[in-house]
Amino acid sequence: MKNVFILAGIWIFLLLLPYPVSAATAPPEVGGVLPEIILATPANPEHLKYLGLKAAENFTIPQIKAQVVIVEIFSMYCPHCQREAPTVNTLFNKIINDIKFKDKLKLIGIGVGNSEFEVDVFRKNYKIAFPLFADADFKIHKMIGEVRTPYFIAVKINPDGTHRVIYSKLGGIKNVAKFLDLILGLSEK
Repeated sequence: MKNVFILAGIWIFLLLLPYPVSAATAPPEVGGVLPEIILATPANPEHLKYLGLKAAENFTIPQIKAQVVIVEIFSMYCPHCQREAPTVNTLFNKIINDIKFKDKLKLIGIGVGNSEFEVDVFRKNYKIAFPLFADADFKIHKMIGEVRTPYFIAVKINPDGTHRVIYSKLGGIKNVAKFLDLILGLSEK
């Protein structure tokens, strides 16, 4: 009987040992490249035209016709993302209505853990006019380091199709004009 208690104690000890946890992928680093994020081509013809894409099943962010792509990582359930939505709408409107940004910058959003339905609810509730993409299975979220939301990544796309991350930060945009000037400045380096 004593041996049973010793074996049980050993098993309990082994079960309570922490399992080695593999290091999570880090968020995209400034100066680095994005992982290959594959997105479904938007069905909305306006979004397709805005992104400069041809009809196809999928595309990657560096295929977007722009000098810089700003990616907002959001979740429809994130109260910070909900509060940030009007500011991000202002950002988008500034980009499409200002000649110095219009053909240089593009903005997209990726809803982590959100289905197409949830992304559409967010789009409708907050009157989002720029392209939003679902990441229902958290695949993209895992690829970018399981960042909290809202998280913004800006990617400079070179004429040869290569790219590099020029901005990667958690949190909202405090001042749209300053944020755009920052992104333009970073893209010129």
